Amino acid sequence: MAEILEIVQLGHPILRTQAQYVENIQDHHIQNLVDDLMATVGQANGVGIAAPQVAESYRLFIVASRPNPRYPHAPTMDATAMINPKILAHSTEVVKGWEGCLSIPGIRGLVPRYQIIEVEYSDRNGKRQKQELTDFVARIFQHELDHLNGIVFLDRLESTLDLVTEQEYQKQIVATSS
Repeated sequence: MAEILEIVQLGHPILRTQAQYVENIQDHHIQNLVDDLMATVGQANGVGIAAPQVAESYRLFIVASRPNPRYPHAPTMDATAMINPKILAHSTEVVKGWEGCLSIPGIRGLVPRYQIIEVEYSDRNGKRQKQELTDFVARIFQHELDHLNGIVFLDRLESTLDLVTEQEYQKQIVATSS
């Protein structure tokens, strides 16, 4: 049975360290971690979560875009485990979009990210996957990949003027786009 894990907060040292490569995807601990991350991201109303966010230093994250109270306009996709992920290519076009983070509650930032990325990763069965991601799902992938490299979205801001509280985000941004 999957377990809801505690999400570490900004200031925890693991959020600023490089995560380790997953050598054995079929390892019982890794498979359980995938299940626990999927349960945790769903319970927290996230659209993605990386292993370092639950104090596990592995190059593994979940992308789970779906509409929820934190992201009411998110596209729907199946939750996908991405192990040892990397970006192979990206568009030259960079777009700014609102991001939050389960490890940095209460704050949103307008973060520049590539609009289109070509990615490669292993799925939970160890099969290599290659795909093109665009827009919001590409943003989630880039945000979670940053977690594997010790980077948080605050590091990507162009200005502190691009920060708002979650309360103002819900009031201004979500209300005006409904």
